[in-house]
Amino acid sequence: MTRLLTLLPALLLTAAPAFAEGDAAAGEKDFNKCKACHAITADDGTDIVKGGKVGPNLYGVVGRAVASVEDFSYGADLAALGETGAVWDEASLAEYMADPREYLKTALDNPKAKSKMVFRLKSGGEDVAAYLASVGPQS
Repeated sequence: MTRLLTLLPALLLTAAPAFAEGDAAAGEKDFNKCKACHAITADDGTDIVKGGKVGPNLYGVVGRAVASVEDFSYGADLAALGETGAVWDEASLAEYMADPREYLKTALDNPKAKSKMVFRLKSGGEDVAAYLASVGPQS
């Protein structure tokens, strides 16, 4: 019983959704750095941001299972993270954007993990994550 009470706060923290402290308006501007590879296209086909097709469509990414866009070819390690049941939230997206390879190394506990995304968003990741949350289906 004592062990359960000790673990309960940690379980509650991991069960709660994580939100980054981002500014969606600033993130909309910062997303210009991302659109060379990523588009934001609503489920009905409406282009919110026209962008590249190298990366997956980011519409609805906040709250979506990792590596789950149908017919997109994800890297092996990101796909492996998706197989764990991981779901993107604002905080995890911001961390991933800052250094995708380091994020995967930590998340998978694999020092050899790699990411096909080589771009690093050195600052503003919280803002871009907030922007992506604001343009998803839950907005």
